[in-house]
Amino acid sequence: MKRNIFKLLFLLLFLLLFFTACQAQVKDGTQLVNPEAFEKTITANKGQLIDVRTPKEYQSGHLKGAKNLHIYEKNFGEEVDKLDKTKPVYVYCKAGGRSAEAVEILQEKGFKKIVELDGGIDAWNDQKKTVEK
Repeated sequence: MKRNIFKLLFLLLFLLLFFTACQAQVKDGTQLVNPEAFEKTITANKGQLIDVRTPKEYQSGHLKGAKNLHIYEKNFGEEVDKLDKTKPVYVYCKAGGRSAEAVEILQEKGFKKIVELDGGIDAWNDQKKTVEK
């Protein structure tokens, strides 16, 4: 009986942590969206599309109209400061890790509308969506 209660409590704790972590992705005007929704959003809305991968990765193929701002460059913060905080920012990387870091920086800098590509350009390519070289 105690063992079942322990399992139930563990499961509830896990679910609580899981849902809390997921909600962190959609806070303060930030959305994490799949490639289909990302494509519709960047097509329908005027905003700032940034690719936070390395210049070499960017040159291998990027979304049309994307500006390359490599997140690990020392001037990344300065380049982000040049963006318009009143306009939406659409951000992606290779698989989602660096763009998640970029989202945190954008939030800290006061951007209110941020849309992140879930799964990065890898997910975009998996959907056979167009890239520029």
